[in-house]
Amino acid sequence: MRLSVSRACLLLSAFTFSVAAVAAQDDLSQSTRTDIDSPSPFLPDEPYSLAEYHAVSIFDHSGLLNYPRKLSLYLAQTSTNPPKPAKPPVEKIRRTTIDPSMVGYIDNAVVHSEVRVRFDAAMDDTTPDRAEFFYAKCGCYAFLPLSTGAQDLRTPGPGVAPPIGIPRAVNFQQLYFYGEYAPRPRFSLFMQLPFRWLQAQSLPGVAQAFPNAGGFSDVQLGLKFAALASARHYLTFQFRAYTPTGDAGVGLGTHHYSVEPSLLYYQRLGERAAVEAEVGDTHPLGSSSGVPTNSSQGFAGDVFFYGVGPSYQFIRDEQFGLAGVLEVVGWNVRNGYVTGPANPSTAGVNIVNMKVGPRMSFGAHHSLYIGYGIGLTSAKWYRQIFRTEYRYSF
Repeated sequence: MRLSVSRACLLLSAFTFSVAAVAAQDDLSQSTRTDIDSPSPFLPDEPYSLAEYHAVSIFDHSGLLNYPRKLSLYLAQTSTNPPKPAKPPVEKIRRTTIDPSMVGYIDNAVVHSEVRVRFDAAMDDTTPDRAEFFYAKCGCYAFLPLSTGAQDLRTPGPGVAPPIGIPRAVNFQQLYFYGEYAPRPRFSLFMQLPFRWLQAQSLPGVAQAFPNAGGFSDVQLGLKFAALASARHYLTFQFRAYTPTGDAGVGLGTHHYSVEPSLLYYQRLGERAAVEAEVGDTHPLGSSSGVPTNSSQGFAGDVFFYGVGPSYQFIRDEQFGLAGVLEVVGWNVRNGYVTGPANPSTAGVNIVNMKVGPRMSFGAHHSLYIGYGIGLTSAKWYRQIFRTEYRYSF
């Protein structure tokens, strides 16, 4: 009986203790339980120990496991990869919005990136070695008698013994590949690769002065800098250098370096009208011997040039444009010599040409120019010239 009473007391004590434990467990879980998905405002100050974990009572069938306070945020913040830094936006080159150049012979004052293919066909150049501007001093001087004082065994140009060696005139065609790149809105670099074909024309009944020729002519390199640039005008300094890459012996080059500084101007006169101009000087850095060979002046000479070209856009829309262009271009030969006339000096000679033609634009990047030019003065570089040009601007 005593044993039964003792067992009853033991069971009652265990039951009472379990009920008390469950009640304490509920109070503790309500005050300390944190949902693993609920963020906490700050990280734990020190690591957690296993003592902070505790299991539910055997009388609690919910099967929940209590976690230490702020553990969910700690795990979330330590396991998430940091975001990748955003790439800085690429800065585009901002250029002044302006209509492209309309002229076909005057150099373009607008600074931008472009590629261009140009073809010229010129006829009747009666003085091709004038100031060694087009090609080098005639090779016929090597065959003159020593007594003339003009014999030049080192003359680089084409030709044989006179009178056969002096052509009546020269016809030529030139194909130009031009590329310009503007890394800055007001600055650009350019290169032009010319390819030339040449046909010498002789007097009736006289043998051909020298054979026809074709090949690369003198390569040109340069830069442009716009001192003024706005939506209505451009004032640009241009510097061009000519390199003697063409074969002077067959009329493809001048056989010397030259530099050419110039000023280019573009001015809009209205929504459809504009005017463009240029002024500059081609200065030789080398020369063949003058006439006579002991002359202090070389055969090559400075050539001052200028030009003005108004244009008017008859059709102006986004898909197609049509403009008419009239250009007057002139050269003043400052010094040097020329083969043919009784007086070989060519100093002070003025040459003026007039050019006319349309320019058509297609979209925002493409344009096509077709032009025709004639000489207005007695002295000429050629009697007439035809030009076709395709340009892609970007």
